Amino acid sequence: MLRRGGLSPVGAPAPLPVIRDFAAEATDPGHYAELGPGWSIASADVIGSTGLATTGRDRDVNFVAGAAVAVLSEVLRTLGMEDPCVQFGGDGAIAAVPPGGRADVEAALSALVHWSTVEMGVPMLAGVVGVDELNASGLDVRVALQDVGNGNSFGLFLGSGVAVAERWIKEQPARQVTPRPGPLPGLETLSCRWHPVPASRGTILCVIVDPVARGTAGVATLMGLQAEIEAVVPTMDAAPLGRGERLAPRWPPSLRSLRAEARTVPKGRRVWKLLSALGKSLALVTLDTLGSRLGTFDPSVYRRVLAERSDYRKAAGGTRFVLDVTEAEATAIEALLERRVAEGAIRYGMARADATTITCLVGDLAADRHVHFVDGAGIGLWRASVMLKERFGKVG
Repeated sequence: MLRRGGLSPVGAPAPLPVIRDFAAEATDPGHYAELGPGWSIASADVIGSTGLATTGRDRDVNFVAGAAVAVLSEVLRTLGMEDPCVQFGGDGAIAAVPPGGRADVEAALSALVHWSTVEMGVPMLAGVVGVDELNASGLDVRVALQDVGNGNSFGLFLGSGVAVAERWIKEQPARQVTPRPGPLPGLETLSCRWHPVPASRGTILCVIVDPVARGTAGVATLMGLQAEIEAVVPTMDAAPLGRGERLAPRWPPSLRSLRAEARTVPKGRRVWKLLSALGKSLALVTLDTLGSRLGTFDPSVYRRVLAERSDYRKAAGGTRFVLDVTEAEATAIEALLERRVAEGAIRYGMARADATTITCLVGDLAADRHVHFVDGAGIGLWRASVMLKERFGKVG
């Protein structure tokens, strides 16, 4: 039975349901809470991803999307959500905002849009939509947390309301926050110090699937499709980072990634941040090359855990994947999706890439608090979304 999201007796947001087996549970509404009155959906999206990608700035797009996750997560923690429900989307992010938190989140989004546009040169828009508005239009939003170990988690979303909320924010300027300078808590935890990981099995397949039907019928479609995809290739076996064995720290770090990291702090601290990033990168490469460890930090263990805590499988209204598959598996998945399109059951977008890119959010390495966002090279998830929109039009 669905749980209804709300407030605990002391006023803090009630804990959200936790999913540990993605293949078995991520499309099962019984593992989600349905958001009720007072909750909101926040969304942030990069504007003009096409131009940025064609000029070689795809990693900047991923970095800014990761920044949205970092800032939203930290703000939601200050509102009492120990485990925020936030999701990386390649060129943006979405989050569930508890009752009473909308004003704080809007202020953080205003500062984020200003920083992204002015400091990173990556235009962005953001806003918040009340779940009450979505419910009034017959749209539902269900949320859960995907536990990836030691209390680290990613947000998962089911229901037709999330995609419509994102569209309303993009298309209706009145819903968008006004960019203003302001504090950006959590931004300093973001980094990008790993080489892209080439496909090992054939190709990196980025897939976005949304059901046509709303409500329980749409969720049932996703449940059936998940089982069919798992029959083609168990998605756990198609993790694009494998078990971390092919991860390689980048040395020297790319100038673009160093500049991006430096811009996560005020101007007076940027030289220090740059030197710190260089020092940490050099230490990681040295330890990794020598097969050594520093105190409790073991690079080989960190690579394995990093791979385990990557968000290559997610739900955002529909299903999203970044998978390392053979060409035969990619062809079979595409044929499966086309059959479901012909039946009028789904809309989908797909893009191939030759490698997987990684953006890291490291809160406290000593406490084992870190998660990692993946995308297909060249903003694969965004390219898949472009295909979906061009072929099937707008959602909602």
